[in-house]
Amino acid sequence: MANKYVYLFSEGDGSMRNLLGGKGANLAEMVRLGMPVPQGFTVTTEACTRYYDDGQVIAPEIEAEITHFMQETEKLNGKNFGDPKNPLLVSVRSGARASMPGMMDTILNLGLNDEVAAGLIAGNSDPKFARFVYDSYRRFIQMFSDVVMELSKKNFEDIIEAVKEKKGVEQDVDLDVDDMKELVARFKAYYKDEKGVDFPTDPKEQLFEAIKAVFRSWDNPRANVYRRQEGIPYSWGTAVNVQPMVFGNLNLNSGTGVAFTRDPATGVPGLYGDYLINAQGEDVVAGVRTPSPISQLGEEMPEVYAQFVKIAQTLEDHYKDMQDMEFTIENGTLYMLQTRNGKRTAASALRIALDLVAEGVIDEKTAVLRVEPKQLDSLLHPQFDAKALKAASPIAKGIPGSPGAATGRVVFSAEEAKIWADKGEKVVLVRKETCPDDITGMQVSEGILTAVGGKASHAAVVARGMGTCCVVGCSAVKVNYEDKQFTVGDKVYKEGDYVSLDGTSGQVYGEALPTVPATLSDDFYKFMAWADKYRTLKVRTNADTPRDTAQAVAFGAEGIGLCRTEHMFFEAERIKAVREMIVAQDVDARKKALAKILPLQQGDFEEMYRELAGRPMTIRFLDPPLHEFLPTQPAEIAELAGDLGLTAEALTQVVSSLHELNPMMGHRGCRLAVSYPEIAEMQTQAVIRAAVVVNREHPEYNIVPEIMIPLVGEIKELQYVKKTVVTTADAEIAAAGVELAYQVGTMIEIPRAALTADEIAQEAAFFSFGTNDLTQMTFGFSRDDAGTFLDAYYDAKIYEEDPFGTLDQNGVGKLVKMAVELGKKTNPKIKLGICGEHGGDPASVEFCHNIGLHYVSCSPFRVPVARLAAAQAAIKGA
Repeated sequence: MANKYVYLFSEGDGSMRNLLGGKGANLAEMVRLGMPVPQGFTVTTEACTRYYDDGQVIAPEIEAEITHFMQETEKLNGKNFGDPKNPLLVSVRSGARASMPGMMDTILNLGLNDEVAAGLIAGNSDPKFARFVYDSYRRFIQMFSDVVMELSKKNFEDIIEAVKEKKGVEQDVDLDVDDMKELVARFKAYYKDEKGVDFPTDPKEQLFEAIKAVFRSWDNPRANVYRRQEGIPYSWGTAVNVQPMVFGNLNLNSGTGVAFTRDPATGVPGLYGDYLINAQGEDVVAGVRTPSPISQLGEEMPEVYAQFVKIAQTLEDHYKDMQDMEFTIENGTLYMLQTRNGKRTAASALRIALDLVAEGVIDEKTAVLRVEPKQLDSLLHPQFDAKALKAASPIAKGIPGSPGAATGRVVFSAEEAKIWADKGEKVVLVRKETCPDDITGMQVSEGILTAVGGKASHAAVVARGMGTCCVVGCSAVKVNYEDKQFTVGDKVYKEGDYVSLDGTSGQVYGEALPTVPATLSDDFYKFMAWADKYRTLKVRTNADTPRDTAQAVAFGAEGIGLCRTEHMFFEAERIKAVREMIVAQDVDARKKALAKILPLQQGDFEEMYRELAGRPMTIRFLDPPLHEFLPTQPAEIAELAGDLGLTAEALTQVVSSLHELNPMMGHRGCRLAVSYPEIAEMQTQAVIRAAVVVNREHPEYNIVPEIMIPLVGEIKELQYVKKTVVTTADAEIAAAGVELAYQVGTMIEIPRAALTADEIAQEAAFFSFGTNDLTQMTFGFSRDDAGTFLDAYYDAKIYEEDPFGTLDQNGVGKLVKMAVELGKKTNPKIKLGICGEHGGDPASVEFCHNIGLHYVSCSPFRVPVARLAAAQAAIKGA
């Protein structure tokens, strides 16, 4: 049977999301529920994939299917596409299986041309209706030119501004029918000037060009950036929904809006949203006009509002989740254009999950699956200092778009945001309104401020999804892009000036306000207790200081999976002793220098053991090449030489002797301990002595030190270094007169170690997968340099995500899985964990759960993220 590429809404249902996309599946489901949905059809995601496979052309059989289903849509609606006497106008919208708000393209009012416009007006003599027709026509020309033909939207806006200025009005709604006709004429003239041909008038040509444009938008830069950020595969493609137009801009008894069944910022139950009278959908989402709150609709159109309230409740009950709905009212009749599970802040997600369980709608496991792990990140970061906040005076107040606190330097474009952020500056992106092209700037900004727009505007929706602080609809802010400044009253703020945003209250401050650590709500602790109940994977942290350890424990870390001892060496009081050790010419001199470091390192370990209060700690022995501890500039070398009692020439010679062409694959890790066993001796003494001291203070802790030998690629390396560790540890324990168990394990970070894991496991009590190094050695590129060329790989679709951000399961993951299986074969009791940055990435955590690791370890602020990801992996796996 031939593939079916097109479905009427009435042929689908909510389970067909992969084929119909989220929007198409939900439209089909609303039709099935008997809701007032304009009846149309969906071109499937498989048609999009086929479009790309065929060289970006729509295959003849798919064209034929689309034509057939357009005819079916004409019958369902009693109108004819392209017929001036009884015309059917349609919208063409994208709809991927995963929600991607604002990332792809939409065309409204398609099917209009001069004859259709005239035919519509001939049936209605009201001058206001004629204005509506030409308003719709000019909107269509502008959208089609922008989305399909890639002409600058700004130039059309400039034409509108010129017409308004000529007439002496400020608002689009103040333009009459003659002004709209003038806009249509000027738009078409501009189109011909730019393209050299007339604006297309054949509705069928318009339709197919629009469908192709939506398919193309799956591959536009902003969609690619968003997909990479959200982990959405390129292979999914987007569906296209073709739906009869209903007109919110018909008259003052018409309107359009977006609403949520619960507050997307706080989770409080009740309808939240915005609507505009006499407007089309893009006006609300684009934030071009500041809308009215949805509750006001109850006063303006009580019957429509009552119907909408009932539908909203039905949809939430049906989907068992907060819904984000788009609707249009045409001359007093309500139509539903979309519903989806709404994007929400982390605080809102927690509140909604807990409330739905309390209401008996879902169970705890479902609730745990409802919150995106990465979202928790936004709860864990600082808020404004209350004292400073009380003393500060806001310069303006907007609509809270996405909660949190942000302080940074003002920038006015996505490009400038990126440039400033790359220099290490914190920035706040200030725009009249954001558009999807601003995504790269929004990603690097501390906060986003817009002059217009509501809670459902592009800026607010995208910021909430990213967990970025955002204030929208701040009408007191007058933005001037040309002069790179904004004004509030008579006060001017230029690019580079500091501002602060409170995304919870909507307040804007014209200064840099200090922040304090986040305070976590009872909702957070209750929800995370549920997550901990269902997860089986332990979560540790990567920490090198007592402060980081305390923070991680507060966030629920169950131990330290990676303590990098070299980070302790860089402090001012000990770096000199480290340098003495490096330049030492013999073992005795080296041991003398190491003796200075020993008590300092021991003291660090003692403090960390106390903070851990009996939780385990894996201590990695010295890993980086020695040259990293030495200066490279002549002046610094001369100064250090004086401190060490050497000539500058002698120290320069030492620095030169340590220089390596490829230091990341050079004399580092266990190779240092092979060359200089005394380093491993000192570190072992520090670990064991610290454990003995703290065990005496707190016998209930029962500390079992875990000593990790890095960069092992051969069992004999591990045997050699382990012998030094065991001999030293046993001597220390005997001298202390105590009983102390300890473990010696290794990092698996070299491909050869993974391939020979069955051998290495015979000498290792545990494996900790160092996936940062394992990734770079498997791929053969440096994580420090890969950023200079990986963008080209993303653009070419060679890679879809950063392999250092999300574990490459097909390659690196295969090595990890192989090492797990081989290691268990020869050492069934071996403990298995991961300590690379991947330990805090939700997709990587799920992989670790699935292959049977015992724990993941990540940076302190990612511990709650990993806890939730581990719980979700366990629930899905069950």
